[in-house]
Amino acid sequence: MVFGGRNSEHAVSLMGAGSVLAAIDRSKYDVVPIGIAPDGRWVLAQDDQRFEIEGEELPRVDDSGRALALPSGDGSLVAFDAGTIPASLGRVDVVFPMLHGPFGEDGTIQGLLEMAGVRYVGSGVLASAVGMDKAYMKTLLAAAGLPVGAHVVVRDRDWRLDRERVLKDIEVLGLPVFVKPSRAGSSQGISRVDDFQDLERAVELAREHDPKILVEAAIQGREIECAVLQSPGDDPPAASLPGEVLVAESHEFFDFSAKYIGSDMRLQVPADIPEAVSEELRAMAVRAFEALGCEGLSRVDFFYTASGGLIVNEINTMPGFTAMSVAPQLWAASGVPYADLVDRLIQLALHRPVGLR
Repeated sequence: MVFGGRNSEHAVSLMGAGSVLAAIDRSKYDVVPIGIAPDGRWVLAQDDQRFEIEGEELPRVDDSGRALALPSGDGSLVAFDAGTIPASLGRVDVVFPMLHGPFGEDGTIQGLLEMAGVRYVGSGVLASAVGMDKAYMKTLLAAAGLPVGAHVVVRDRDWRLDRERVLKDIEVLGLPVFVKPSRAGSSQGISRVDDFQDLERAVELAREHDPKILVEAAIQGREIECAVLQSPGDDPPAASLPGEVLVAESHEFFDFSAKYIGSDMRLQVPADIPEAVSEELRAMAVRAFEALGCEGLSRVDFFYTASGGLIVNEINTMPGFTAMSVAPQLWAASGVPYADLVDRLIQLALHRPVGLR
């Protein structure tokens, strides 16, 4: 189990890791918890470190443990103690990368594990990278014939050198718009803009997380989510029951606070939508999963509009994974309890080769 990471979703990763560590069958698996500190160091962690939010204090990796490395080659985990010769802790059979955001969910650790010859839970390098970058994700989803919302991509060079043109491009979207980092998650750095005078400030806020920004036209619709799980062997992926995200009126959108602090969000499963729409949505979720070449588990987020249409908002290749996160709740309601879901993901990874596939 690898958790933490050097990005703004460090705490979210720990919350998911705590849930998995509590649910995993220790009679079946010998678990080695590995924390990635905010500065990027790998350390041997403890099961009893703090994994939950306390008040508004976010958890972080206890970096006092032994330093670790995973050299390329035979998949052995190596410990480094000051003044001693590096010692092997044994070969790793499978890694559960409970990581979110850049330097974890974006194909980077997946590439490292591929080079080390170690199996791992979840999507591979390409699907992880595309799933992390919302701009390229939308391009690929649209190419697969899936409906996506109107948006403008703001690249670093264009914002610095041709800001007026960028602002005019955004104005075409109308108001309101949502401004978000292209490669971040957990609603970090997102703003809703109802007045163009606030647009530059919103872009600068998003740029604190990522120099590449996505500006999306607001879509009037209900937020419906569906989880997709890879099936064993050659069977097609399975889609969960859809669920509707219901957020307290005090939140303009499904932001970090609504997701992780307090009880400002609830999930209604199954969503109160017509059966035909539910079936269409589940089929579209599987199409999105396959369009990116995902593996393991993903969560696909939709808008269900007043006219009865469905629009794909995004796909998450490593969604929030506490027992009360959306994807695990969707699978629990679909007949796959949390502990079974954890075991199924590990077994899928153990039976999947590394390398080209």
